[in-house]
Amino acid sequence: MTETDPVTAAPSGKGLDARLVVRRGSFRLDVELSAAPGDVVALLGPNGAGKTTALRALAGLTPLSEGGRLWLDGVRLDRTPPESRPVGVVFQDYLLFPHLSALDNIAFGPRCRGVPKAEARTQAAAWLERMGLAEFAGTRPRRLSGGQAQRVAVARALATRPRLLLLDEPLAALDARTRLDVRAQLRHHLADFEAVAVLVTHDPLDAMVLADRLVVVEDGRVVQEGGPSDIARGPRTDYIAQLVGLNLYRGEAEGHTVRLEAGPAITTTERLDGPVFVAFPPGAVTLHRDRPSGSSARNLWQCRVAGLETHGDQIRVDLTGELPLAADLTTVATAELGLRPGSSVWATVKAAQTHAYPA
Repeated sequence: MTETDPVTAAPSGKGLDARLVVRRGSFRLDVELSAAPGDVVALLGPNGAGKTTALRALAGLTPLSEGGRLWLDGVRLDRTPPESRPVGVVFQDYLLFPHLSALDNIAFGPRCRGVPKAEARTQAAAWLERMGLAEFAGTRPRRLSGGQAQRVAVARALATRPRLLLLDEPLAALDARTRLDVRAQLRHHLADFEAVAVLVTHDPLDAMVLADRLVVVEDGRVVQEGGPSDIARGPRTDYIAQLVGLNLYRGEAEGHTVRLEAGPAITTTERLDGPVFVAFPPGAVTLHRDRPSGSSARNLWQCRVAGLETHGDQIRVDLTGELPLAADLTTVATAELGLRPGSSVWATVKAAQTHAYPA
């Protein structure tokens, strides 16, 4: 191999440089990840996209296939056994040792790295203090709440001073109220973490709050990456649009008019030419039982109600017809319109509430 071979040539600088290639039957994961120390990267994607496979590959629990590489701080890791990697992992169900106290769970990592027992327990006590759990030092996992167990699991992972922290759906096991509090605490701890952190989640709010950069994976490949606000403003697949709560369409722009690949035209405020995406939030959609005559909206489509469901404090209306879309209405508005599956309605959206951008 030559010095420029991507598998053997060490990257310059610190941080993560990886191409995660894994083949399993007909499925192929091929995801490139890079991050500097202090970065928090979130892997997002639908079930079966390859998120957990990517995390397992980073941890060394799943071997890379030909063409893959994994470098951390200039050191090649893909040939290093999992137990010898400077990697900390927080699993979805935390996997705390049930027979050990919170203190000894945290001390376990340093002890495995050769730290004497007394010193390891001193370090663990410091982590418990930092996590606000000093009074639970002698408590075993079954007597901890979900939020407390999650903080012990994070402390156990951080106690080994990893250069790469992996978090697999770290908040999924928590109830809604606990999740809110623990998410804020986890964000604080990640902000102080000086190495690379990779978070796997299907929850867009967890990703938006905890991560500096999002990497969206579908069918084993990266379909979009960028900062949370960039992803939210310009989704490029239907999955991402649903994730951030937008109606998304693709078409051909001619000035202020976008002719969709399948469906009617949409009028936008942006003047563009060529292939574009058009997006607008469900809250921008106004529904009418009869064709409106005095509306200033430039976009008008006849639709049929396919379904209704509670969405936060509003009702999400699923519409089919000229343009399939989602609309958010108050409960009162839904009742006044008498909406039910099969109802015929007219949907309007003002051009100023749409956003068009190059595809």
